[in-house]
Amino acid sequence: MILEAAMLQVKQGMEEEYEEAFRQASKIISSMKGYISHELQHCMEVKGKYLLLVRWETLEDHTVGFRQSNEYQEWKKLLHDFYDPFPLVEHFEKVQLS
Repeated sequence: MILEAAMLQVKQGMEEEYEEAFRQASKIISSMKGYISHELQHCMEVKGKYLLLVRWETLEDHTVGFRQSNEYQEWKKLLHDFYDPFPLVEHFEKVQLS
């Protein structure tokens, strides 16, 4: 499993509109091959700051399957105009501790 993590900064005053757009976008991402789950959390200390966590079966499910799909174009239309600056997306793999 791969964990995609993105720290998102939404333009001031657009938080409610963003959250509604994200609800719509959630239907898109959750329909993709290799998708496991996702969550969006808002920061308690910084207004407009969000953390997006998406679990994928493989890195390629996100970077190729989703990012190169028609569905991603719709995702972009719904969400990308809200961000300033544009978010950095990183991928993580669980460390086995035992």
